[in-house]
Amino acid sequence: MSDNKRKSDARDKGRRRFRPDGTPIWGQRQIDGPGVWVTCVKGKEKQTVGELYDLFESLANELWPQESAASVNADEDSDEEDGGADDLEKQIAKEVESMKRPRKETRFANCQTNTPCVVFISCKPPVDPVKLVTTHVEKVMRTGVTHTRFTQRLTPVAGTSVANVPEIQSLCGRLIREALAAEPDKKFTYKIELRMRNHNTLKRDTLIPEIAKCVPEGHTVSLDNPELFILVEVFKSVCGISVVKDYYKLHKFNVMEIANAKNLSEEGADSRVQGEKTKVATAETSNVASTAESEI
Repeated sequence: MSDNKRKSDARDKGRRRFRPDGTPIWGQRQIDGPGVWVTCVKGKEKQTVGELYDLFESLANELWPQESAASVNADEDSDEEDGGADDLEKQIAKEVESMKRPRKETRFANCQTNTPCVVFISCKPPVDPVKLVTTHVEKVMRTGVTHTRFTQRLTPVAGTSVANVPEIQSLCGRLIREALAAEPDKKFTYKIELRMRNHNTLKRDTLIPEIAKCVPEGHTVSLDNPELFILVEVFKSVCGISVVKDYYKLHKFNVMEIANAKNLSEEGADSRVQGEKTKVATAETSNVASTAESEI
């Protein structure tokens, strides 16, 4: 009996499972999206995770505000003011209810990559990693302030799959349809930005044409100035994909480079202003000296 059960379990484990669209499910993966790929300074991965938690929570509170504990307490205080003979029973009932109330679920979680300079932070709904990253990068473009020390490039991931062609095509097709749904009649130019790390099974020359097959007809490739960018990140056995705009305009989401360039340009502008002031002051001094000599 036990031998038959073990054989049955083995057959179940070996049996291929399928998604509703017929795509086979090839296995489990440790890194699961949606989320954000992050490159950072080598040896500072742990510190990067900490600063990203703070940054992402701050951004998420602006974009997707949650009910604050203060409002909950205010509601409870207003209920307590309507007291009666059974105030004690109500208070006990509220305390029991508050103990049963689930803690606020964290919206971000670090997924171990076991690779220097590479971090992956997963996001839970309603957080949209594309909106999260683009909002932050646009702020850095305006202010030159990153609020991080070790974070370099941020790459949003709208979804992940096992790194094989059938699952990548299934994921890519779904994400592209979602991105085009807002403007169904418009024909976009696009470019596939593929980055591969610690992966030697799929080849770039093979994968890019397979991804291009997922783009509906009528949309054309543009290598110089595309309107849409299909970002594909293959890391070990996982593939992450997102569809974004203004990727080149936002310096490929490299916040460290953006901040450095912004600060250098401002320093240069300050130096030029100071130089002009010095020239004006020197000219005024020369004029005063010339006037004094002529009077003598």
